[in-house]
Amino acid sequence: MTSPAERYAAARQAASHPETSAFAEQQRFDLDPFQIEGCHALERGNSVLVAAPTGAGKTIVGEFAIHLAMQTPRDKAFYTTPMKALSNQKYRELVEVYGPDDVGLLTGDTNVNGNARIVVMTTEVLRNMIYADSPALADLRYVVMDEVHYLADRFRGAVWEEVIIHLPTRVRLVSLSATVSNAEEFGDWLDTVRGDTEVIVSEIRPVPLEQHVLVRDDLLPLFDDRAGVATATVNQELMRLRGSSGSRNESSRGYGARHGRRGGHSEQRPQRGGKRAIRGGNPLRIERMDRPEVVRLLDGANLLPAIFFIFSRVGCDAAVQQVRRSGLRLTTAEERAEIREIVEERTRSLKDEDLGVLGYFEWVDNLERGVAAHHAGLLPAFKEVVEELFRRKLVKAVFATETLALGINMPARTVVLEKMEKFNGEARVAITSGEYTQLTGRAGRRGIDVEGHAVVQWTEGMDPQAVGALASRRTYPLNSSFRPTYNMAVNLIDLFGRPRAREVLESSFAQFQADRAVVGLARQVREAEESLTGYRTAMQCEHGDFLEYAGIRRELSDLEKKNRQDAHGARAARDKRMKRIQKLRTVMQRHGCHGCPDREAHARWAERYWKLKRQTDRTRSQIEARTGTVARVFDRVVDVLTTLDYVTGEGEETALTDAGRTMRRIYGERDLLVAESLRQGLWKGLDAPSLAAMACSLVYEPRRDEATSGGRGLPRGAFRVAFEKTEQLWAELDDLEQSHHLPGSEPLAAGLSGAMHAWARGAVLDRVLIEADMAAGDFVRWSKQTIDLLDQLSIVAEDATLARTARQALEGVRRGIVAYTST
Repeated sequence: MTSPAERYAAARQAASHPETSAFAEQQRFDLDPFQIEGCHALERGNSVLVAAPTGAGKTIVGEFAIHLAMQTPRDKAFYTTPMKALSNQKYRELVEVYGPDDVGLLTGDTNVNGNARIVVMTTEVLRNMIYADSPALADLRYVVMDEVHYLADRFRGAVWEEVIIHLPTRVRLVSLSATVSNAEEFGDWLDTVRGDTEVIVSEIRPVPLEQHVLVRDDLLPLFDDRAGVATATVNQELMRLRGSSGSRNESSRGYGARHGRRGGHSEQRPQRGGKRAIRGGNPLRIERMDRPEVVRLLDGANLLPAIFFIFSRVGCDAAVQQVRRSGLRLTTAEERAEIREIVEERTRSLKDEDLGVLGYFEWVDNLERGVAAHHAGLLPAFKEVVEELFRRKLVKAVFATETLALGINMPARTVVLEKMEKFNGEARVAITSGEYTQLTGRAGRRGIDVEGHAVVQWTEGMDPQAVGALASRRTYPLNSSFRPTYNMAVNLIDLFGRPRAREVLESSFAQFQADRAVVGLARQVREAEESLTGYRTAMQCEHGDFLEYAGIRRELSDLEKKNRQDAHGARAARDKRMKRIQKLRTVMQRHGCHGCPDREAHARWAERYWKLKRQTDRTRSQIEARTGTVARVFDRVVDVLTTLDYVTGEGEETALTDAGRTMRRIYGERDLLVAESLRQGLWKGLDAPSLAAMACSLVYEPRRDEATSGGRGLPRGAFRVAFEKTEQLWAELDDLEQSHHLPGSEPLAAGLSGAMHAWARGAVLDRVLIEADMAAGDFVRWSKQTIDLLDQLSIVAEDATLARTARQALEGVRRGIVAYTST
């Protein structure tokens, strides 16, 4: 029961923040202190950075910004996410609250009610809107950037910084981040470039996380908390197990024993495939449980639903098959009927002839057993069904790759990590503390679970201390991956001019981290430029250019002062100065502004102007003297663009050519290659399937063991000629970039072009997937990226025939399973 003092304090808080109080009353849960603090910051009119653990409820603060926008007649709110799947999910949630008329969705290939007051979109869409000066930005009051820590992504991270830097200053920014160790530094940068940003950091999980290690068939606590308070000291029994690789103290039981199940020597040993500790000499070797038995163990301990993170697609599919072969069934007859109903509803648009190719019938049978895989190779429509069934507690065990940890709303009671290392494309490496936090953050469902559970399976050579260190370090640093691109350069030059564009880049988080002082100095210069513009306006004179007149007066004053100070100096120098003084006096007296009745009032503004300009010039010199790494890369990018005649002129005179204006609307890793190919007409004469194959070769990233090009499987005829010319152009551009000390790009990859050509011609799915040698989900993903590029070509191509062909190619690719999926 609250005290009178606490009730009084709560009443005062509600009175001072009425919108927060009204919003809080609409929520299913009482708001946590960090959520209230974030809402208060927005109600005060500030931007906010909220860094909190996965599942803590950060999005509540973003939803409050939308609530504030909807309290006015005109204000808009944009909600950005890093992935189309997240955008789709958030769109559905907001439609439930505000209705379909007030909520829109923009994800590149999806445009639903784009002029609504609330629009959910991917971050790239917002970046493109800003560069295009879209009218949809009018009345924009709030932008929510969910998963803002994505700016560390080396491929897409720059987009987040571009948006943050270029959003109009009137827009309040709500940045939602996983817990990072340098949140204050990131918040300082946001405050520097956006102003009035409050940083709110919470380390508290709303649902506590219990950490376990699965040894044989028993769950032992990772930390020794027998004293009643978690000490973050690793369980000594695990340390003894590491030392002996076997023997266990029977007096210390794990989670299973404490919940009515006997330990490793009980009669309830695994019935199929279970292995006991085997002594092959010394030391004792600990055998792992098979996956079906782990699922049974968790089911018996009431720890389902669970997500098993397996860092391999093949491993995920194999795990589902293992559970299937074991005969394990986790659902009731009623649940199976509900699963069938949902699956049929969500997949009814799939063609019958495609179902067998997609493994539909076996997939449904696995779902009815309560198990599923979730990875990028799965058809997106299938992934959506798995996510929905898991949220409804109909699927009990999901075997997933780490991509599931990236924001999708699929909380579980338990998360299982089979290994503490993964393949990063080059070698097997240990997972980081940040990855561990992200993965285990799925455990514990607010309002359902009292606690979540993280289970690490014992592996040969495991170091419990290392696992404990990962589990106790909740944070990881957020580092910028920002780098200027050709598209970025032409857009900045077009918007601001080259000198100002350079200064804008000095405001990036990358430069902030390289030299924090530069960002502050760059902001001073920007603010000074605004003041200088105001001074120039105040001194405007109808009799002439007063800035010119003030410059004459200033030079004259400086020379007269120097003459007085140098009264006994060299005669020749004094005579030279006097001649200049006489000339300036004559020019000044003949100047139109000399006879202006408001001359001295204008002169006072001019004096302020020149004083501030001297200070600004000194500040610019300080910036030039510092690292300026980002700006130097920008200069190299502009030099390449100048060489290729996308940009002309220097300094203030820098401007875009017609080709540069075309490049403004070309986005992607190969913006320069695409622009040059269009300008040189390399793709004229291609039919729609061939153009689809060409676009695919520009976006496709092959596996490391796959050849990037070559003749095998390539479409014949005009495509091969165009492809060879495009390859040659790539080589020339790569040489040019290398000569300007830029990293260049990867060669074209035609490994999927044959399959994309066949698909765009109308080939059946079975044949295309065999030719592509990839899973349906992967083919859909590359098809979507091919569609994005074809859409750009249909808009920017000056050749009308090529633009029509691009649209035909787009429609040819966007069919069948590619058209069915919304992600």
